[in-house]
Amino acid sequence: MSPSRSEGQRLRRLLERERVLWAAGRARVAGVDEAGVGPLAGPVVAAAVVFAPEFRLEGVNDSKRLAPERRLELASRIRVSAVAWSVARVDPEEIDRLNIYRASLEAMRRAVVGLAVAPDHVLVDARTIPGIDCPQDGIVGGDARCHVIAAASILAKTVRDAWMLDLDAAFPGYGLAEHKGYATASHRAALRALGPSPCHRRSFTLLPHPRLFDEGV
Repeated sequence: MSPSRSEGQRLRRLLERERVLWAAGRARVAGVDEAGVGPLAGPVVAAAVVFAPEFRLEGVNDSKRLAPERRLELASRIRVSAVAWSVARVDPEEIDRLNIYRASLEAMRRAVVGLAVAPDHVLVDARTIPGIDCPQDGIVGGDARCHVIAAASILAKTVRDAWMLDLDAAFPGYGLAEHKGYATASHRAALRALGPSPCHRRSFTLLPHPRLFDEGV
């Protein structure tokens, strides 16, 4: 099978849910995903994307499966191609006040509300977003199984990574530019040596969940 044919089949599978909704007359289907739940520092970021019916973008996939350069390329194409897109954040102080689960839902709600067009239906990666008026479906593993959610995951990931580069310049010594997933050994060592910075989530550093200290990036 040729690469182009294989990619076409993959995209058809990714678009199955959108096509059911488009056929039902729901033209503005928004995909929503977040980035930054696990890290000890920085915001949690969510993105919402709406594409025109039958639009598909070659290469779109779960952001975690893409090389950084490919993510940036696709993020630019998503912004140009989408009917509407929106990115929202919840910063560490609010994460500490709400808890990270509720903060991630709030970031997703803000992303949906921030769309320039009101969606007819929302597809979300594994969640249900409180406080939005349109119908929605949570899809487990949606960033790998749904075209528009995968696009949202790419926007959320690339925007958050860019903000972490800015925070790394503002608060050197923690390796924040590389703090994109769970805490690494070097980040834990920096926290022990320097203490938390203003961009750290104090509820995480003072009362860490064991998962947050897995190795990774």
